[in-house]
Amino acid sequence: MPTDIVMPQMGESIVEGTITKWLKKPGDKIQRDEPLFEISTDKVDAEIPAPASGVLQDIRVSEGATVQVNTVVGTIASDGESVAAKTSKSNSQPAVAPEKSKEEPVARVEPSAPSQKAAPDERDDDQTRSSPLVRKIAREHNIDLGQVSGSGLGGRITKQDVLAFLEGHGAPPPAPTTISAPAVAGPPQPRVAASIPGDVVPLTQMRKIIAQRMIESRRTSAHVHCMFEVDITSIVHLRNKTKSAFEQRNGVRLTFMPFFVRAAIIALQQFPIVNASMEGDGIRYHRSVNVGIAVALDWGLIVPVLKNAGDLNFLGLQRGISDLGERARTKKLRPEDVEGSTFTVTNPGQFGAVFGLPIINQPNSAIMGVGGIAKAPVVVTDKEGNDSIAVRSLVHLTLGYDHRTIDGAVADQFMALVKKTLENWSEEVG
Repeated sequence: MPTDIVMPQMGESIVEGTITKWLKKPGDKIQRDEPLFEISTDKVDAEIPAPASGVLQDIRVSEGATVQVNTVVGTIASDGESVAAKTSKSNSQPAVAPEKSKEEPVARVEPSAPSQKAAPDERDDDQTRSSPLVRKIAREHNIDLGQVSGSGLGGRITKQDVLAFLEGHGAPPPAPTTISAPAVAGPPQPRVAASIPGDVVPLTQMRKIIAQRMIESRRTSAHVHCMFEVDITSIVHLRNKTKSAFEQRNGVRLTFMPFFVRAAIIALQQFPIVNASMEGDGIRYHRSVNVGIAVALDWGLIVPVLKNAGDLNFLGLQRGISDLGERARTKKLRPEDVEGSTFTVTNPGQFGAVFGLPIINQPNSAIMGVGGIAKAPVVVTDKEGNDSIAVRSLVHLTLGYDHRTIDGAVADQFMALVKKTLENWSEEVG
């Protein structure tokens, strides 16, 4: 008997999910727990494993479609079962289709398929292997779709395939058999959005959620920012001296992030209002410090949460931060991994920003932005009070806070303690 593939429930509050990408096509052999398709919910993007071994018999829900949890999205047949008929059917007629294809964004509403008349020289096969928009582009540029290799499900020709054909000055792209896809290791590459001026690219599910939450945060919190310049020369030297031994001993890279997170935790414990949240007409003081670590992805931004971070030593912080970042990039996060933060740290400096003015991650009251680390000439004063100029490693830290709950004096005292902790680092790194 075939095994049903269903839309999983990624958390108690999740009622639906969007299939963003199928990693296999009908007829492909798959192993149990092998990544099968990717989904996006209002909590996380995730890679869903195959529930059984066998052959992907059919795909009932196409990429871009949103369905309720527990909906059957495809089936897996055992190796001995015939899949040819099912494969043919699924390639041309998915049971659930998206309202708009993410691969083929359009600037206006196209006529529905029944009213779209094919040109006399188009073959029936082209009708099933392409959309009306693709055929329209082909007609405008006198392209024979029979010469275009399709990269979509079942060889379906996408808009990107036609544009790639055009960029090749009419030369057809290499046949799919010239390069073996399985020979390329690693996760699938992110899809590149159309770049033709005038196109309207539909928002991904993640982009919609980010947009909604950023606007809600700006409307909810009275945003104020303060910035401190911090000399972390001693930390830079410590990391350079110990990072190789640290990785060999602990099996994880030594980064700068746990230094900033640890300094923030010490300050949060001293100033619990910064770790609090507005709740109706009151303020909720949280018992635990749960630090959200913003992770920039090729397809958006997500904030996994390091729970009970105040109970962890330096090595525990590094392991937790590395684990959350890796699982965010490989779509292995669970809904509970992105819930319950009480304070957030974001790192725009990794891309070269001197500093940032981050938006508060609701329902937090504050977020700390870490700028880029750079060497600069600085006036330093020795113990005798003598001044000199030295090259130091500096970083600019920004605190975005909700002025409804946190006064400016408290925010400045909080950041002054963060600065003091970093500039006078004395903790063992493990």
